[in-house]
Amino acid sequence: MVRLILFDIDGTLIHTGGAGVKAFAHAFRTLFDVPEATRDVQFAGRTDTSLARELFTRHQIDPSPRNLGEFFDCYVFWLDHMLSQNRGGIFPGVSEFMDDLCRLEQTPAIGLLTGNIRLGAEIKLRHYDIWEVFQTGAFANDHEDRNELAVIARHRAGKLLRTHLAGEEILVIGDTPHDVRCARAIGARMLAVATGGSTREHLAPHQPDWLVEDLRQISAREVCSTQMNPAAAA
Repeated sequence: MVRLILFDIDGTLIHTGGAGVKAFAHAFRTLFDVPEATRDVQFAGRTDTSLARELFTRHQIDPSPRNLGEFFDCYVFWLDHMLSQNRGGIFPGVSEFMDDLCRLEQTPAIGLLTGNIRLGAEIKLRHYDIWEVFQTGAFANDHEDRNELAVIARHRAGKLLRTHLAGEEILVIGDTPHDVRCARAIGARMLAVATGGSTREHLAPHQPDWLVEDLRQISAREVCSTQMNPAAAA
């Protein structure tokens, strides 16, 4: 049985109309007078901290703790603003999948495994009124490497549940190959959704346990109470 479900955010739970990328760009312009800092940068599946460090280096800005702290303070200001300006929403099937989870006889813990900094994650999910669902998680503040975030998320959830969680008791839900690799780093089951930047054809070679267009095509009961499956087209 699955005892912990870890969700990615962007491209998996919600779409924000590019609010995060725009907020990054505005923060660089505001603080460092760097226009179009995010041009030609791939954000999907990355952590905010690794992206910020890469952009600091690219534009010859010292990635000191002070500069990074000021950058993220500015970023979350712009993120909140951009979310109110951009069209976005919760992906189809997400609310129903969450409701289905709560109807299970043994409801797993629900957490986040995300490349967002914690405050950025909270701002996004509060905007769409789903922040309170999540009991635990790991964020870009914790580590720049997504695979290490998986280890941290498992450890925190284990403390919450007062047990050691085996890999097969964890389900990761995400929309990129980075998420698949993240799940495999802790031996977890993986449900890939093609709602973000990666198509089913792009995700399939990475061999998630389940592969669907969106969460309308699969039930929480199916992934929480069955053995690992080969990637399936629902």
